[in-house]
Amino acid sequence: MTSILPTIRFKRLRPDQDADIPVPRYMTPQAAGMDIYAALETDQTLGPGAIFLAPTGFAMAIPSGYEAQIRPRSGLAVRHGIGLINAPGTIDADYRGEVMVALINLGNAPYTIRRGDRIAQMVIQQVFQARLEVVENLDETLRNVGGFGHTGV
Repeated sequence: MTSILPTIRFKRLRPDQDADIPVPRYMTPQAAGMDIYAALETDQTLGPGAIFLAPTGFAMAIPSGYEAQIRPRSGLAVRHGIGLINAPGTIDADYRGEVMVALINLGNAPYTIRRGDRIAQMVIQQVFQARLEVVENLDETLRNVGGFGHTGV
């Protein structure tokens, strides 16, 4: 399969202060997501139910027609209950501010995030903006208006 890969440009926002924090990177050759690191000045302990907006120390330029999805890291979620309050978070192609990660502790015990910890992963996806049309009626389907749990447990 041949494809053109989008180029994501990263900018360190505090290059002197955060030189020790890696920019996002793929940890294995076939990884879908790049790991994102915490650029904290001091450790941050999240009690059960706590929400924390973690800085990453970078901004980026995503090409038009793409987005970055910020997703939880499975190891943090399974072992410690650390997830993202808005998973997946979307970073639009026209955003140029610092990437921040909205962490939540869904576990039963406090968890400490330290400087340089891998706190999330970022997946680059192609997106399309749809053409919208307001109509009087929608075509019917077999499911039609069947919603939450309509097929049973």
